Amino acid sequence: MQFHVPQFIEVENKIFGPLTFRQFVYLTGGAGLIFIFHTLFPLFITVILGAPVLTASLAFAFLKIHGKPFIEVVYNGFTYISGTKLYLWRKQTEKAAKTKKEDTTVKSKETYLPKLTENKLQELSWSLDIKENIK
Repeated sequence: MQFHVPQFIEVENKIFGPLTFRQFVYLTGGAGLIFIFHTLFPLFITVILGAPVLTASLAFAFLKIHGKPFIEVVYNGFTYISGTKLYLWRKQTEKAAKTKKEDTTVKSKETYLPKLTENKLQELSWSLDIKENIK
């Protein structure tokens, strides 16, 4: 039994001539906003306000960065800027963690050693000498 596997599922259907539904919505939204600017403001203010709107609507409709639509890139940028960030310097390896633990244990033993007097030091050296001679 064979099944039909759909192909080209990432390609949107062309609904309005050569435009997809999203492209059509972005372009009509931008044109509508420029028309509202034209009815409310004089021509030079319409041009000043309409140029960024026209650029944004064209970018949203047609621009792709690394194969991703521009609206997705803008959304990811805003979520990155507004989200919390976790900064990691580097992950410790097991070997580095073990040496770090050994270093802390050595330091802790050194700090808790009592002071050796001269008599105690002589007794210790004598006992070590005796043990070496026995072996």
